[in-house]
Amino acid sequence: MTNILKLIEERHSSRVPFDRERPVTKQDLRQILEAGRWAPTAHNMQNFETLVIDDKKLLEKIGNIKSPISEEFIRENYQQLSFSEKELLQKKVGLFAAMFPPSWTDPGKLYEVVRGSGARSLQETIQGSPMLLIVICDSRKRAPASEGDVLGIMSLGCVMENMWLMAQSLGIGFHVLSALSADTVEKEAKRILGIPEYLKIAFACRLGYPISTPNKYLRVRRDLEDFTYYNRFGNKSRD
Repeated sequence: MTNILKLIEERHSSRVPFDRERPVTKQDLRQILEAGRWAPTAHNMQNFETLVIDDKKLLEKIGNIKSPISEEFIRENYQQLSFSEKELLQKKVGLFAAMFPPSWTDPGKLYEVVRGSGARSLQETIQGSPMLLIVICDSRKRAPASEGDVLGIMSLGCVMENMWLMAQSLGIGFHVLSALSADTVEKEAKRILGIPEYLKIAFACRLGYPISTPNKYLRVRRDLEDFTYYNRFGNKSRD
């Protein structure tokens, strides 16, 4: 059994293309779904449904959905970027700018990028994946006295993490596709897949086996001492 902390540390987004001819086995898929099934949810509401997409024609239809580039995303993403490894090591949070297209890392080109790029096909994101998992939120299953259903949203995060860690343990690439939750994309995806109007796509992810080695980027986390206090906020010592 893989050490759980090591598994957590090695978990990452597989942004490279997947082998479309190598499907995820039924046994491995079942383990990933079981991991999601046993995720903690507020008040045990189990506020989710899971849709497995492995039909090639459906995958192609979803891939043909157009996804507009979000000006809000590019602007706010820029605030989280570091432009050298030294800067990233100092900040201990955020991402390395080299992970994104150069045009997305220059605030002076923001409007030019958004206006000039138009909508992109989801094929660019799906990249040949043999399988998509779409986790759907049922807002009618709301934990009591949870304003904005914040506890329900936290529960969906637990489902995602459980599935992700199980996929990681099985050597299966896992990549969350936030684009499917965007309003225009979600509407078209729900139409194609017959998802009822009252349900919402919480997140989607592609599963598969990478056909190339991803670029290595520096990954950072804050030190424990940066965010841990004892008995009183601001107290760094247990002595």
